[in-house]
Amino acid sequence: MSPPSSGGGPSLAERLATVDGRIADAAREADRDPALITRIVVTKFHPASLVRELAELGVRDMAENRQQELSAKRAELADDPALHGVRWHFVGQAQTNKARQIRAAADAVHSVDRARLVTALDAAAPGAQGVLDVLLQVNLTDDPGRGGVAPAELEALAEQVAAASTLRLRGIMAVAPLDEAPRPAFARVRELSTRLRRIVPDADWISAGMTADFEDAIAEGATHLRIGSAITGNRPARG
Repeated sequence: MSPPSSGGGPSLAERLATVDGRIADAAREADRDPALITRIVVTKFHPASLVRELAELGVRDMAENRQQELSAKRAELADDPALHGVRWHFVGQAQTNKARQIRAAADAVHSVDRARLVTALDAAAPGAQGVLDVLLQVNLTDDPGRGGVAPAELEALAEQVAAASTLRLRGIMAVAPLDEAPRPAFARVRELSTRLRRIVPDADWISAGMTADFEDAIAEGATHLRIGSAITGNRPARG
């Protein structure tokens, strides 16, 4: 069992169990099967030792926001048997000039939001690496400076991914806006997912919901939740 957190708070194992219980409760409330919802633990700024401890607790989906951190943790843990079978998700904003490093470290990229990035990720595939799972990040705000493709451009981007031989379109990703309730925002994501599946019928992942709003995301059909501090605890200060 993981040790208690500093200050006598819940242990990592206890926090994980609490979140999993909340996920199960929210799924049942929405008349959904909790087993069909993937809980991804975001380990941003935490050390590789925490990733190892999560894996020992049975976590099989991890995520990072920064390519450098993802690459470093995968390298550090490459020979650790506890990490066997773990899938790594890249959920941050991706730079086209980091496409090769992202492909080398990620099993799934949730933040594809522009044509140049699709081209870069496709071109970065080494022959032996196979197909990369990707999701289209959609911008739910009117601010073009935020990450994500505009909803009006969703289908065109989906068609480009579908035509890329080394990419597999798995679904849609979104972050709830800060200035509105999350439930209506996630309802829009559900509608966008329906549009996406007219292009690629099996692109049925909906990556939505974080620590503050994952229950609302579950109510609106989220299949993949990106949860950080509710499980990992507060992020350590960056050095």
